[in-house]
Amino acid sequence: MTTFADPVPGGRPGDVERATALGAELAGRDVHGVVLSYVDTAGVGRVKTVPTAGLRSAAAWGVGMSPVFDTFLANDSVATTDVLGSPDGDLRLYPDLDRLTVLAGQPGWAWAPVDRATQEGEPHPGCSRTFLRRVVRDAARLHGITFRAGIEIEWMLGRPGSPDGEFVPATTAPAYSAARQVELGDYGADLLAALAAQGVDVEQFHPEYAAGQFELSVGALDPVAAADRSVLVRQTVRAVSQRHGLRASFAPAVLARGVGNGGHLHLSAWREERNLHAGGDRRYGMTADAESFAAGVLDRLPALTAVTAPSPASYLRLRPSQWAGVFTAWGRETREAAVRIVTGTAGRRERSANLEVKPVDLAANPYLALGSVITAGLDGIAASAVLPEETTGDPVRLDPARAAACGVRRLPESLAAAVTEFRRDEGLRAALGPLLADAVIAVREGEIEAVAGLDDERVAAAYRWKY
Repeated sequence: MTTFADPVPGGRPGDVERATALGAELAGRDVHGVVLSYVDTAGVGRVKTVPTAGLRSAAAWGVGMSPVFDTFLANDSVATTDVLGSPDGDLRLYPDLDRLTVLAGQPGWAWAPVDRATQEGEPHPGCSRTFLRRVVRDAARLHGITFRAGIEIEWMLGRPGSPDGEFVPATTAPAYSAARQVELGDYGADLLAALAAQGVDVEQFHPEYAAGQFELSVGALDPVAAADRSVLVRQTVRAVSQRHGLRASFAPAVLARGVGNGGHLHLSAWREERNLHAGGDRRYGMTADAESFAAGVLDRLPALTAVTAPSPASYLRLRPSQWAGVFTAWGRETREAAVRIVTGTAGRRERSANLEVKPVDLAANPYLALGSVITAGLDGIAASAVLPEETTGDPVRLDPARAAACGVRRLPESLAAAVTEFRRDEGLRAALGPLLADAVIAVREGEIEAVAGLDDERVAAAYRWKY
């Protein structure tokens, strides 16, 4: 269960006593440190850690960290806005004790996501987790809607120690093959055991399409917990991979050519315990609100890509005919569509029907991505938006007249084009707030400048081991 209350100096009610007890419990389990985790605007996981005895103080007063990380780039250089990117100031990191997890993949450590607050005790307007909590709270308050969400995790396993950081696949067995599963069976079993010990319910784990690639799907949670879980799962994959002498990359494009790593979002909207994506009178059982939600997301995808595909390497992945969803198209179980309607199996649709958003990768900050997508969908509900005509097959093969009739157009083909769309979307920027929206723009433009003049191979290499 996610803590939705904002942190306050002195601790939320009961947090100090609870942190004291948790610290003692962790010490009794030979846990020596707690990882305080958040994701920056560039999509890089950043941390501070405290010894278990320091958990009480962290819950009460937070742990200091500079706001400069709001405009860090993936290469650790710093972009600037009129208020961000300077050495001035301090923030406090407050752990969410409800999400604290002992790391089975990293013995001796526990992990907790944080919300960031100012030294005056106000929520930091650049905190992406706080942004998502606010979006979810407002959806319940204004629309009576709650959400269940999940984020797919794809990664490629390489051999460490390759010259110049090159990628050498840990296995060359075929895609989805039994041979690949057997070759890395011990690794997979240890990963599943670690995730189970951490309370992560894994729905599927299998070899994927690209060389050395695997995918893991987890159970749905509220959006904040789903974003937390995405960060936790990746922390665990990295740790277990390292213990097996392997190196994991979640980069959207590990290589300049071929299929990359996605981070597809799955969302379902609920009202009074009813899944709005099933049992309705609209197409494929959607209710009017579910269809309008999907239409809102589809309409805003060009601007959303600046958040969901935030790296120059993202656009090496976002290519037609690779199941990446690079056109403003939707369809039922259509894996080339950017918005896929998942009805689920007969007999389980009331629980499993959902919406999949495909032009998303794991360079994206999951809190920003989920919060922005939900914002777009809620705007669609408010406007009673209607989905255009459905597409089937590969949208790249549509003739121009058919594409126009279905509202199908190519999503941005570069990060620069995505930033242009983001600048035009006043509603999305307003939802993020001026500080966070400016940070998104500054960081994206910094990433563009960082790879200026590089060919595709060098762009892929620049981000290969950053995420």
